Amino acid sequence: MKRQKSFSDTGARLLLIPSPIGNLSEVSGRIREAVEACDVIACEDTRNTGKLLSLLQIRKPLISHHEHNQSSSIPRILEELTAGHTVGVMSDAGYPVISDPGQNLVRAVIEQDIPVISFSGPNAALNALVASGLDARHYLFYGFTDSKSSRRRKELEQLKNLPWTLVFYEAPHRIAQCLADMEEVLGNRQACLARELTKKFEEYLRGTLQELRQAAEDGLKGEMVLVVAGHEPEEADEAAACRQVKELMAQGMKPKAAAKQVAKETGLSANGLYQLILKEQD
Repeated sequence: MKRQKSFSDTGARLLLIPSPIGNLSEVSGRIREAVEACDVIACEDTRNTGKLLSLLQIRKPLISHHEHNQSSSIPRILEELTAGHTVGVMSDAGYPVISDPGQNLVRAVIEQDIPVISFSGPNAALNALVASGLDARHYLFYGFTDSKSSRRRKELEQLKNLPWTLVFYEAPHRIAQCLADMEEVLGNRQACLARELTKKFEEYLRGTLQELRQAAEDGLKGEMVLVVAGHEPEEADEAAACRQVKELMAQGMKPKAAAKQVAKETGLSANGLYQLILKEQD
């Protein structure tokens, strides 16, 4: 087990600093304090982060760190940390590491036994989830699906039977095709499309995947979060599962064991299947 320093300590530290997803007033006093504590900031796009720092009236050296230059940027960042400097990491919007290459950097820093500290801040996925009207008790954040439709459908096939609310990121030029693929693979579920979050033209579209697809075909702008209802087993699923239980019982398996095995395969409740079998036997 390892223990690391807190933010109040000085010396080499990697600070994961969220940036506004649209509204500059989302920059809290603590985020400002974190930025000011940095000797250098690694960022997805130096132009975008440079504009943000200019608005905050803060000057810091910037290092370009993105998906395509990690092989050179990570060693450079490690050099800064080894020299005892505090390095901040910022993405263009929201949390670094979420749907960006920061994870590889974090792992490399942890391997060097250098503290990694995260800060609370804006997050588009959570904004969309809690305002979607869909179940927020259990959810799966997936991020971006593949840009190719065929690969995206394969990803969706792996998700379609999950009972949890699904949260995706998507770009405006791909949203219509993405919704069409979801409607085909997942079925016409309830969903919410949130766009331009925290900005002047913020909008939530709530309805079925089909309704959202039709709206997207007319053209929608802005970065988007798509929240989709999880799989809800239908009565037909239960009937088919009961038949599987009976088949296993006919092979000599006890009702409870058969119900438990089928439940694992279908995601249905083992106790619920067992009770249905008892009712039929009665």
